Amino acid sequence: MRLTRVHVDADLAPGAEIVLPEGPATHLTRVLRHEVGDACVLFNGDGRDYHGKISAVSKREARVRIDSAQDVARESPLRLVLLQGVARGEKMDLILQKATELGVSAVHPLWSQRSEVKLDEARAQKRLAHWRSVVASACEQSGRARVPEVAAPLSLAAALAGLPAGGLRLILDPDGELAFSTLAADAGTPVLLAIGPEGGWSPLDRQQLHEAGFQGLRLGPRILRTETAGLAAIAALQARFGDLA
Repeated sequence: MRLTRVHVDADLAPGAEIVLPEGPATHLTRVLRHEVGDACVLFNGDGRDYHGKISAVSKREARVRIDSAQDVARESPLRLVLLQGVARGEKMDLILQKATELGVSAVHPLWSQRSEVKLDEARAQKRLAHWRSVVASACEQSGRARVPEVAAPLSLAAALAGLPAGGLRLILDPDGELAFSTLAADAGTPVLLAIGPEGGWSPLDRQQLHEAGFQGLRLGPRILRTETAGLAAIAALQARFGDLA
């Protein structure tokens, strides 16, 4: 029987007994109806699963005693970073969830010239916390024990300025100079994939991306929606350079 996996943002170690945060505690004891003695798996993003049993349940808290730790090898050999133009509500959740399942290493949400979503600082921080929760939940489901980083949303210019040097830098473009069938990447080279928002990249956005070393990649003849484009490209890149067989 598959054990329930729960993400916990806390230090974990065999032999320790921890008080579960409210969210995981509610999920295990109220939603799934787990009781004292039931087994579960915790992870905190350090690359290991921690096997334990629920040791106490009350109205105010739930505790888990950790019995053992196990290294988890489910990370792709391809370091794939998604630079995603912020999309509306459920579309962004879908992108984050499926990109995590497909093995991205990190996501950088972007504001661009044609972004249709506008958030003040307080709402942006609340949305960021929600996005990180979506990614953690996707790791619970997919078996990943390392949680992809979701950076705070930045303007395209600021995000490009903050990128580390190097890497294969791609934007999808039906008329791009690179063909997927002949695309090459050295082992260990990170791939940075930039996907525009619902309104697409503006001419100024494209100029900034090209000046930052991004090249157009022809994935196919059709123009894809933002919630389709990145996921299709990630799957294709993982099949070619990663661990999707």
